[in-house]
Amino acid sequence: MEKSNTDRIILHCDCNNFFASVECFFRPELKQVPMAVGGSEDNRHGIILAKNEKAKKFGVKTAETIWQAKKKCPQLVIVPPHHGEYLRFSEKINQIYRDYTDYVEPCSIDESWLDVTGSTKLFGSGQEIADQLRKRVREEIGVTISVGVSFNKIFAKMGSDYKKPDATTVIDRENYRSILFGLNVSELISVGESSQKTLSKLGIKTIGDLAKASEEMLVAYLGKQGKTLHAYANGNDDRPVAHVDEEREVKSIGNSMTFRRDLCKAEEIRAGVIALSDSVAARLRRHALKAGTVQVTIRDPNFKTITRQKTLSAPTFLAKEISTVALQIIRASWPANKPIRLLGVTCSGLMAENVPIQLSLFEKEASVDTEKQEKVEKAMDEVRKRFGMDSVSYGTVVGNDLGIRLSKDPTITDKDE
Repeated sequence: MEKSNTDRIILHCDCNNFFASVECFFRPELKQVPMAVGGSEDNRHGIILAKNEKAKKFGVKTAETIWQAKKKCPQLVIVPPHHGEYLRFSEKINQIYRDYTDYVEPCSIDESWLDVTGSTKLFGSGQEIADQLRKRVREEIGVTISVGVSFNKIFAKMGSDYKKPDATTVIDRENYRSILFGLNVSELISVGESSQKTLSKLGIKTIGDLAKASEEMLVAYLGKQGKTLHAYANGNDDRPVAHVDEEREVKSIGNSMTFRRDLCKAEEIRAGVIALSDSVAARLRRHALKAGTVQVTIRDPNFKTITRQKTLSAPTFLAKEISTVALQIIRASWPANKPIRLLGVTCSGLMAENVPIQLSLFEKEASVDTEKQEKVEKAMDEVRKRFGMDSVSYGTVVGNDLGIRLSKDPTITDKDE
C-alpha cells in the first residue's frame, strides 16, 4: 500500500481509566492506593466499572465482580460512580478537541475521533496536535488521554490502545504492518468471539494473517463481515469523522440490566424482559422510530454471555411485540432453569415510524390488534410524561423483588447508538 497524497489525518483520543481518573481528581488521596469504581455489592450490582493503574497491577479487570477483584487485591478501595460528573468532564474534554477542528465525533463518553487534516497549518503535524491535546487535557482537566494518529479511523483507534497511559502512537502507511500485523486478530475492531473462532479454524491467528487471507474465502465463511474485516486489516477504512453539527443517526436502541438475584423461573425472566422491552419501546416512540430486528443478550453468573437476534415480520415500536420476540429467542437459545445474571434487549434495523410497508393478508388482520396496543402504549407514554416512569407499568413488573425499576436506575444501562 503506497502513500497517498490525499491521506487524511485522523486522531482517536481515549481517556485513560476515565471514571477512576475523575474520582481521583476530586479525591487525590485515591491516587496513592489501588482503587476502582464499582456498583453496590449488596444489590449484586458489584461490578468493577473502572480502575486506576495501581489496581491494574494486581490484575483487577473491568466488568469482574467486586469480590473477585478483592480476592486479587484485598486492600482495593471501592468508590461509587458519579455519572453526572463523568458527563461534565467528557463535555469539557471534547470542547478542547473542538478548539483544533470542527470534525469531532464522540464514540463513547471517554473516546472521540478527530479529523485534523485541515488543521495542520495552524497547529502542526498530527503527532504534534496529539501531544498538544494530551498536555492540555492533563493540565486543564486533570485526567490523561492516549492518542492514536493514523490515516483512518480503525488504525487511529488501535493506536490509542497500543500504548497507555498518556501516550501518542502514530500508525502510518510505512509502519502499520510492523506495529499491527503481529497482534492477535481479536485486537482488530469488529472481530468478536464468534468471528475469532471462525478465523481460528481457518488458520488465521494474527491481523497479518487476516490481511493476507483471500477475501473470497472470508466472505464465504463470514459473509459481508468477512469483506469488512479484510478491508480493516489492510487499512482500508474511508468512513468520515462526523462534523460537530452533524446529527448522529441512531442505529440501535437497547437496555440491559443486572438483577438483584439470578433469574431462574420463567415468570422472573418474563418480568425482566417486559420491563426492558417497555423501556426500549418507549424510547423508540420518543425517537419516532420502529425496529425491524430484536436482539437479546444473556449473561450467566459466571459471566458467560451469548447474543441472539431475530428479524421481525413487520417493524414495531410496541413493548408487547418486542417482549414476545425476545422471550421466543430466550426459549430457543437458553436452557430452562439455567440462572441468568444479566439480560439485555436491543432493537436495530431502525426506520421512521411512518415509512409505508407492504403487509400480508394475515398481517393486515393482525394490524387491528396492533392499533389497539399502540393506543394503550401511547397512553402510557402520556401518563408517564406527567407523573413519572413508575406511575404506570405492567402487572408482571409491579412489586417484583428483582431490583427492576423503570425510573432511572444505575443498574439499567440505556444505549442509543
